[in-house]
Amino acid sequence: MNSMAKKKCIVTGGAGLIGSNLVQELNRLGIDDILVVDHLGTSSKWKNLVGKRYSDYLEKKHS
Repeated sequence: MNSMAKKKCIVTGGAGLIGSNLVQELNRLGIDDILVVDHLGTSSKWKNLVGKRYSDYLEKKHS
């Protein structure tokens, strides 16, 4: 078992291209306790997270 498999991860910008690919790679390594943080607004970036495993999503608020 990968020693990272029991770790909790936070991926900021997780719905973007790089962040969603990082989530996918973490999933491939057996990690799914991931907090994804991003600002979706009215964009369709959420589609990048379809099929990815993560434990929670936090909407970043713009000030």
